[in-house]
Amino acid sequence: MRSLRARAVVYGLVIVLGLLSALPNVLPDRLADRLPDWYSANTLSLGLDLQGGSQLLLETDTTELLAAEHRRLADEAATALNEAGIAHARPQIDAGGAELAPRDPARLAEALELLRALARDDASGVRRFDIEREPGRLRLVPTEAWRAQLTQDTVERTLEVVRRRLDETGLVEPGITRQGDSGILVQMPGVADPAEIRSLLGTTARMSFHWVAREGAAGQAVITVPGSAGEGSYRLERRVAMAGERIRDAHMAFSPATGEPVVSFKLDNEGARHFGELTRDNLGRALAIVLDNKVITAPVIRSAIPGGSGEISGRFTTGEANELALLLRAGALPAPLLVLEERTVGPDLGSDAIAMGLGTGLLGAALVVAFMLGVYGRWGLIACVGLAVNIGLVFGILSLLGATLTLPGIAGIILTVGMAVDANILINERIREESRRGRSAAMALREGFGRAYGTILDSNFTTLIAVSLLFLFGSGPVKGFAVTIGIGLLTSLFTAISVTRLLMEWRVKGRERAPLNLAGGRLFERLAGWRPDFLRGRYLGLAASAVLSVASLVLFVQPGLKYGVDFTGGTLVEVRAPALAVEPLRERLHDHQLADAAIQEVGEGRFLIRLPVAQGGADQVAGLKAAVLSAEPEAQFPRVDMVGAKVSGGFFEATVLAILLAGGGMLLYLWYRFESHFALAATLTIVLDLTKTIGFFALAGVEFNLTAVAALLALIGYSVNDKVVVFDRIRENLRLTPDKPMLALLNDSISATLTRTLFTSFSTFLALLPMGLAGGSAVASFALPMLFGILVGTSSSVFIASPLLYFLGQRRQRQGKAQLRPTAEQMRKELDSLP
Repeated sequence: MRSLRARAVVYGLVIVLGLLSALPNVLPDRLADRLPDWYSANTLSLGLDLQGGSQLLLETDTTELLAAEHRRLADEAATALNEAGIAHARPQIDAGGAELAPRDPARLAEALELLRALARDDASGVRRFDIEREPGRLRLVPTEAWRAQLTQDTVERTLEVVRRRLDETGLVEPGITRQGDSGILVQMPGVADPAEIRSLLGTTARMSFHWVAREGAAGQAVITVPGSAGEGSYRLERRVAMAGERIRDAHMAFSPATGEPVVSFKLDNEGARHFGELTRDNLGRALAIVLDNKVITAPVIRSAIPGGSGEISGRFTTGEANELALLLRAGALPAPLLVLEERTVGPDLGSDAIAMGLGTGLLGAALVVAFMLGVYGRWGLIACVGLAVNIGLVFGILSLLGATLTLPGIAGIILTVGMAVDANILINERIREESRRGRSAAMALREGFGRAYGTILDSNFTTLIAVSLLFLFGSGPVKGFAVTIGIGLLTSLFTAISVTRLLMEWRVKGRERAPLNLAGGRLFERLAGWRPDFLRGRYLGLAASAVLSVASLVLFVQPGLKYGVDFTGGTLVEVRAPALAVEPLRERLHDHQLADAAIQEVGEGRFLIRLPVAQGGADQVAGLKAAVLSAEPEAQFPRVDMVGAKVSGGFFEATVLAILLAGGGMLLYLWYRFESHFALAATLTIVLDLTKTIGFFALAGVEFNLTAVAALLALIGYSVNDKVVVFDRIRENLRLTPDKPMLALLNDSISATLTRTLFTSFSTFLALLPMGLAGGSAVASFALPMLFGILVGTSSSVFIASPLLYFLGQRRQRQGKAQLRPTAEQMRKELDSLP
């Protein structure tokens, strides 16, 4: 009694805290405003696919960065050689480094020792370059450590510049995070067209001041720079007179003389002093202002400018002057940014996704609740209470972590509803078995939970392996799906083993010695007494499975999978234009040099337009939109996905690696928990299940994208979960009746777990069915393969995994090995029996 009360207090406290953490998500604004900010802010953020907005994946272009570093190293080395009086040829710079050749070969060794002293960076202590001695010359090659440090420093500075630029635009809470070694992910809620932001972030805005080169001046390094308006070019001194980093502030103004927009700037103290000296000492010379390797203006200095301020004129429009002032205020990017990926979701599409997710989720949960109540009655109600607590805890933990809820995340919650029932069904079936053996209510509960605990732990852990790999190798919304599933598995363990048990013990309180009657007695008695010979058709089952898997591989080759842009690269644009037909649209795209665009009509007035990776890109997106708008000015673009070839190639490699590691991780875990032939049978069955699912993708024409990868990894975890339950019963029966014929033992084990297998699969199927039927194209790549995979995984647990285990067990028996490792109790008994 005391234990029951103490556990009720502890579990109740945990549940209350979890639900309180989730509560701010559903509070109306008028109540949330009265609460402390730290509590009312504890809410889930909606992903861009739910609230609408744009996402850009940018990469720092280190090519130009390294080229500049090679030039700097060459200049530094040349200066050191000049100071030592070692004459040399002009340094040669290439993609791998720089080369210097002393004119006197006898001084090559002296030059080598001199440059070695420059190799280590004084500030960080990192060796900057290695020196390769070649006939008559020295080659400076930057080290990998120095390259990595340069990249790290550049990306960090780039992040800060990007953040300042976006803050200047007034965007509401843009998300800026680093991704990988040189990537930057920018998420902009509410931005339906990121063209201006893309242009803003893609502009390096590296400004410098150079003197226009004097005619006939000897010994000066000269560069030729084009004008920004295409008006010829300028011969400038290579040496930078003053860097743009000295600009402290900039804003748009109007010239008093001409009335044209100009950019007025102010310099910091050091810049003002230096600029004053420059202008004082160079009266009558033209000073060029260079922005991103183009000359904006080159005024002649008529008098000294000591105040540290000036203005830049260049026939700007008001918008161009404002943008230039913004760029100068935010600072220059240390290296150019490339757009690798762009995704846009319109607000209407986001609200539709929320309505779809809520509708299908609630309907799926209602179907699961109705099923549990129909099968288990009041005991099913206890499971439903645990399920409701589980969902509340999932939202509470996600809110506490500050997670972002995405459409795949909603799919993960719906899948969690189905999978969370698994533990309750397993526990109920174990309790029913113990009651059938004549045990009292208290004993049936204790034995049922005790026997189910290990199976639940094994099955959930194998699923967590797949989910962990999905988190490690996934990106964006797919990671959200993995986080949701992972948290759902952990909370379902708590609710099933702790909360449900507490409620069941409270339910039988005062009747501990009485027999326990669960609902559906006659039906379950008939199922319990049903002992079909599942392994009689083992040869036929394996042969049919192999044939289907081979056929699936053939379908994988021809006609192949319908890959999404996540894997092929390119651009996918959804167009809504009710007054537009396919042929006029195709003609208009052809007129705009987009003849390779593929058009798919997906509904009345709705089209999907795909551009191959060779044409896809930020400029092509703008061109495509312009072409469609020229045909239908009222057209809308609710979704844009642009993925570069580099990103799509990385997705493919990560997908293959994640699936291989998931299979390998589960193989090792099952090998550890069971025996090698159990692990091998489960792994081979998973391979057969996956090949059939791949065949389903090809046959049904379902798009294979990152969401589909989430479905495959979820299916791996789900399929192993199912096999573990059957294998756990086989292992239990092997220990209880080791002398029983293997075929009979396997049949008994399958029959004993058949109810659990069917009920769990049916409940998960019910949870996902509304999403599969009404979810639309946004979640079709997840829901439809999952529904198919549940059917395949359930049948393979009975007709494929067990026959494979039988044949592998026979082989092991011929080798003289036991089917199971001896337990600690068996080893102790054997030791005690020794003389």
